[in-house]
Amino acid sequence: MEESFIQLITQHKALIYKVCRTFRGDDPEGARDLFQDIVAELWRAFPRYNGTAKWTTWAYRIALYVAITQQRRRRLQTVPFTGVEPPPVPEPNEQLAALHQAIALLNEPDKALILLYLDDLSYADMAEITGLTENHIGVKLNRIKSKLKNLLLHGKS
Repeated sequence: MEESFIQLITQHKALIYKVCRTFRGDDPEGARDLFQDIVAELWRAFPRYNGTAKWTTWAYRIALYVAITQQRRRRLQTVPFTGVEPPPVPEPNEQLAALHQAIALLNEPDKALILLYLDDLSYADMAEITGLTENHIGVKLNRIKSKLKNLLLHGKS
């Protein structure tokens, strides 16, 4: 079981990193802590993963839950997991940095939704992860995109 878990985490660590970058991109040490917290929670939940949902959908749901909960509490108890090292924080270009800064100004649910959108998930997958309807996701994404556009063009929401 541990070997298959490590293989899945290694294969999909970019998914976890995206969540960390979105929620803690301004704090590299916080992003590393969040990465460990997400992996630890995935490990705790792994025995209950039954394969009815895609692994990435299941992992996103847990990763976003941990990120949002940590953001709200600002501190989760860290459970060390040494099986996978977090990837190094890349140096983003200016446009990407501006986008990340704008996303950082969004509330937690909007951050989660735009992250899923930017990762090119279908509305059906987003609905499964968030518990929202596909129509509600479409409406929210249009509002989020408008807000991001205003932030990027004018520096205001």
